[in-house]
Amino acid sequence: MKTILLIEDDRDLNAGLTCDLEMELYEVLSAFTLAQGQQILDRCEPELVLLDGNLPDGDGFDFCREVKSKYDIPVIFLTARDMEQEELQGFDCGADDYITKPFRMPILHRRIQAALRKTGAGREQSQYDDGYLRIDFDSMTAVRGDEPLTMTPTEFRILHLLIANADRVMTKRLLLEKIWDSSGNFVDEHAVAVNINRLRKKIETQDHEYIRTLYGVGYQWKNGGKG
Repeated sequence: MKTILLIEDDRDLNAGLTCDLEMELYEVLSAFTLAQGQQILDRCEPELVLLDGNLPDGDGFDFCREVKSKYDIPVIFLTARDMEQEELQGFDCGADDYITKPFRMPILHRRIQAALRKTGAGREQSQYDDGYLRIDFDSMTAVRGDEPLTMTPTEFRILHLLIANADRVMTKRLLLEKIWDSSGNFVDEHAVAVNINRLRKKIETQDHEYIRTLYGVGYQWKNGGKG
């Protein structure tokens, strides 16, 4: 799971962004001031920083320049400053992208993904290969041993979510929200179980069990499919 440091002093916007990005399966470290953001950076290094340009205790541009001088992580500005000169200033101080408010969340999602790809932080989620099961999510192809597998787009999306979050349990509700509800289609928890069962029949054997069921909770991916 990728970690994003969000520095935004508007509490409603901060809360909304945090909720949305967590639904996109990012871990969000939230801060309302530059000082709080720096304290988080002193403790851990996130994969990306979302930074407001105007903060109560300083200028986001100066903070961005400081971050870029110490860390090799992308910075995306989220700011109401829509003047061309200020946007150029953002890039001059090292920002990887600059998004003016208001913005649509799907656009932010794509910008984050693009920034992570440039640093290599998002590449490992595009493929899975343990020597037995090989999946390419970009081309939507899968091979078990030497046998090509035929899977639906929904099955690929479920696999992508499970593999990208192998360190956590994916609840049925989260799978529903991520895979179906975002498309405006209503399904019940039974649909999750049906798709999981189909996936198991396609990718698992007696010696390779990839999807662990935690009854009453959800599912978790087992890297390597053994043990």
